[in-house]
Parts: sequence; C-alpha cells; structure tokens
Amino acid sequence: MQRFSEGDRVRVDIPDETDPDHERYHGEHGTVVTILEDDAGRATGDKRDSLLFRVKLEEGSVEDFRWRDLRPP
Repeated sequence: MQRFSEGDRVRVDIPDETDPDHERYHGEHGTVVTILEDDAGRATGDKRDSLLFRVKLEEGSVEDFRWRDLRPP
C-alpha cells in the first residue's frame, strides 16, 4: 500500500532528535515529485520500505525520504 502519490503535499516528520536528519528536515514541507523503488523491504521485512519518495522541499532542494518520515501537511 502506497501512502503518497506524485504531486502530494507532505510534511517531513522525524521526531527522533538523535536522528542526523532531524535538525535539517523535521517540519519541512514539500511535494512528492517521483517515487522510486529499491530492495530495502527485503532487508526489513516490510515492503513499504522499498518505496523511496523524492520530495521537492519548499526551500528548493530535492531530497529522498522513506514512508515513515512523511506525513500529510
């Protein structure tokens, strides 16, 4: 099951303050521009982990996030 689609607005939600990406991305908003697939789901046992969401953030950069790091805006 895919939680987001291309064109969806999202908010980055990384609540773990010890995560290296928390400071940089937590609370940022953007738009899903493409969805990529890899084999991470085989390693974790959760097929949702195989989806990588490429997000164009409002500040202009384009970054990749897993489903667990994204929420509706």
